[in-house]
Amino acid sequence: MSEVPSARGAEVGRRIGVGLMYGLWRPRVLGAWKVPPSGPVILAINHSHNIDGPMVMGVAPRPTHFLIKKEAFVGPLDPFLTGIGQLKVDRDSTDRTAITRALGVLENGGVLGIFPEGTRGEGDFASLRAGLAYFAVRGGAPVVPVAVLGSSGRPGRLIKALPPLRSRIDVVFGDPFEAGDGSGRRTRTALDEATERIQKQLSLHLENARRLTGR
Repeated sequence: MSEVPSARGAEVGRRIGVGLMYGLWRPRVLGAWKVPPSGPVILAINHSHNIDGPMVMGVAPRPTHFLIKKEAFVGPLDPFLTGIGQLKVDRDSTDRTAITRALGVLENGGVLGIFPEGTRGEGDFASLRAGLAYFAVRGGAPVVPVAVLGSSGRPGRLIKALPPLRSRIDVVFGDPFEAGDGSGRRTRTALDEATERIQKQLSLHLENARRLTGR
């Protein structure tokens, strides 16, 4: 069996994230108390900017193992990301190693971070891949929607690829929900239904988060 990434490594990553995110920007975190304090959880995050993952890693109340595209694991970033408990995934194939390791995180009662849109885009949850539904149903984990707002506005003056330093970025955690119908079925139909259920919940959460933050 593939080695499950260590919770200790993810905690180190969380501490690094706390220092960087609060040092460089002004995160406003809402609803973090909604994340279950123990047991398997999936954080489903909208994705409109490269800092969305590190931002959630730094402000989430629990250490998080993210599924990250293998292209990010280059040079010194490879051992660093692996060392802080992150999961390399090949998006162009059925990456069984990544799937096994991600399910291992949930089996160990850990937190799995997923960008259900697959790639960075509008960050509006309009296009969901089926992977999130599979992990939620198979791993028996509640899904907590997370909206990151303010990361993809105007570029920074110093570093164009990043939001302006010391600008406010809102991270809004939603209510946990079950993706499956309670039957435990993992058929294609059941996963399609779960994906629809997830998309509806994530879109509703994003609307609420925008209303709440005025963004």
